[in-house]
Amino acid sequence: MLAKVFSFGLIGIEAYPMEIEVDVSYGLPAVTLVGLADTAIRESKERVKSAIKNSGFEWPAERITVNLAPSDIKKEGACFDLAIALGVLAATEQLDAEKLKNYHILGELALDGSLRPVRGTLPISLAISKLISKNILIPFANVKEAAIVPDIYAWGLNSLKHTVEFIHNPRTTTPVKFDLVDLFQQHKHYPVDFSEVKGQYLAKRALEVAVAGGHNVLMVGPPGSGKTMLAKRIPTIMPDLTLDESLEVTKIHSVMGTLPNKEGIMSTRPFRSPHHNISSVALVGGGSIPQPGEISLAHQGVLFLDELPEFRRDCLEALRQPLEDNLIHISRIQKSLTFPASFMLVAAMNPCPCGYFTDKTKICRCNTTKIANYMGKISGPLLDRIDIHIEIPAIKYKELTETTEAESSLIIKSRVEQARLIQRERLKGSGYFCNAQMNSKLIKKHCLLDDSAKKLLGMALTELGLSARAYDKILKIARTISDLAGCRTIKTEHISEAVQYRSLDRQH
Repeated sequence: MLAKVFSFGLIGIEAYPMEIEVDVSYGLPAVTLVGLADTAIRESKERVKSAIKNSGFEWPAERITVNLAPSDIKKEGACFDLAIALGVLAATEQLDAEKLKNYHILGELALDGSLRPVRGTLPISLAISKLISKNILIPFANVKEAAIVPDIYAWGLNSLKHTVEFIHNPRTTTPVKFDLVDLFQQHKHYPVDFSEVKGQYLAKRALEVAVAGGHNVLMVGPPGSGKTMLAKRIPTIMPDLTLDESLEVTKIHSVMGTLPNKEGIMSTRPFRSPHHNISSVALVGGGSIPQPGEISLAHQGVLFLDELPEFRRDCLEALRQPLEDNLIHISRIQKSLTFPASFMLVAAMNPCPCGYFTDKTKICRCNTTKIANYMGKISGPLLDRIDIHIEIPAIKYKELTETTEAESSLIIKSRVEQARLIQRERLKGSGYFCNAQMNSKLIKKHCLLDDSAKKLLGMALTELGLSARAYDKILKIARTISDLAGCRTIKTEHISEAVQYRSLDRQH
């Protein structure tokens, strides 16, 4: 007998409908899986067989053929176990096959028949919301994630036996429903705060400017100066995620199985800090079936690269295109996919291999050649995409022991949000939303200087030996500083501060 079960697969971060056909016919006992299944799916026949037996059902001693349609798309993962098991039960008349037509089914089976969570529930739920039948049967651990999509009827189930009982009598369980807006508001909190950072007032000011204008930033300082501590608190001063941004971010993390909580939605901006031995595929995305990388997991948040010169050269160069386009295009023989990658790049490094070149209390053991080679690991084109370079000095004992409460993230964020509002109004209709994205035409239009500011900028370029590429960067940074101050024009003090944030462009 032939039975059909409906499910969904994933290509990148998008879901597509699948039809799982199960045919049980006379012949030698065997299970054949067709439809470009990967190893995890091919192994599902053993999980399904044990789950059916241990749930009190009969496993047919006949030939079983399972077809995963469409057959020309490669499938991966263990999320089809439950659908295949129900197909076998329906094909052997242990389950009413007609009742399966009303549901889309996902779930990985344990050998005892219990259900384990699967990846990609949110994009699948979003795809189902566009169909006539909006019912989804999934493991209980995924039901909150599915239920945040309006108009979806999501049933959370615990086991294969529970699923069969539900299909025979749907009234025994009610679909899970959530108020998405309320759920989103409940979890907007961070475990860290800028008030916990002692001293480093100049660094905190520079990071405020960076976030306000959407500028990428590089911190240079000796070990223990607080670079990582500062970086981890940057999301706390970024504007809150909108609901649409939150769903977009959640969608990526759902596919990768990296949702940080069990509430089914990302309410805070992501912070990703990959180790420096990461491969370029893991960083930007890829694989035989392309998947998002760290830059996409950092979408709408912060990508922190600690010990920047220690990253492989191909990894760093692969960042150049995503930093320009806010997207990453991955092409393979089978498929070409595009993943979102709009992130703020925050990098940190030591001033030299030993780390103490700028430290006044410790002796640097590096010669000029070593220092030059170390700094040379970061290419000019990549450095050109980082607007702000700041030096982080070693923190002093007096600052460590001070009892005065520092500014909280909430206070800093209020200033950032006000500056962002000014920028959105100024750049309305241009397709950009912050100063860091401005092109040469917009810089010429919106970064107007008075005579004294022009004179100071000219002196900085000449006397400090700043490079030509630093010119536009200084103007954009100065524009952000003036926005934070609520000024319409760029003044001398704004240029003066902006020049300080281009330390690596100076010729020593």
